[in-house]
Amino acid sequence: MRNWDKDLPPLARERLAKIGELTPEEKEKMVDSEKVDSLLSEFYLSQIDSDSLWKRLKEEGKPSLLREAQMRLIDSLSFGSTPAELQRKRDGILAIETLKEEQNTSIVELNLNLMEDLKKRYRAEIEQAYNSIRAEVERNPQLRAKQVQQGQNTMIVQLSVDEAIKQLPQWQDFLSNQEKRHSQEFAKLTEKLKRELR
Repeated sequence: MRNWDKDLPPLARERLAKIGELTPEEKEKMVDSEKVDSLLSEFYLSQIDSDSLWKRLKEEGKPSLLREAQMRLIDSLSFGSTPAELQRKRDGILAIETLKEEQNTSIVELNLNLMEDLKKRYRAEIEQAYNSIRAEVERNPQLRAKQVQQGQNTMIVQLSVDEAIKQLPQWQDFLSNQEKRHSQEFAKLTEKLKRELR
């Protein structure tokens, strides 16, 4: 195998030499990180469930793996996650928490519940606003009319109630603002959950 570092510019070779060899702790941390990567990859692909994740981490018997796996699971939570994804990751996070010597299960569970509640509240607010706008569009046929340019002619097309709602700028702005606000709240809850881990 060719010495790839010989092709590097002198400054890069100098920096590489300063870094030096990895310490045994750094090597162990890299190996552990790869184990967590592999394990969570299987979990994300649904090749293993939270029980299998629990068993495999218990077999490893390393507290550092528990924290890293939990942190990565929390980092993978997003406001756009489906309820099934959220539930699966929730189960994984809680399963890992039960392996720790110092457990904080009730606080972790409370934070995960707050995330689920936030998503439910978002869906309820969207549904309520949609129904309100829907009633307005049904009462006002002008809101369902849309001008369409066809060549040099302008035509008026009658839209369905749902199509009309989706094209209303107020609806699009409302959706955008709601998603942004709730995503920010979700991110704050995620950070709070990370701080609660021991």
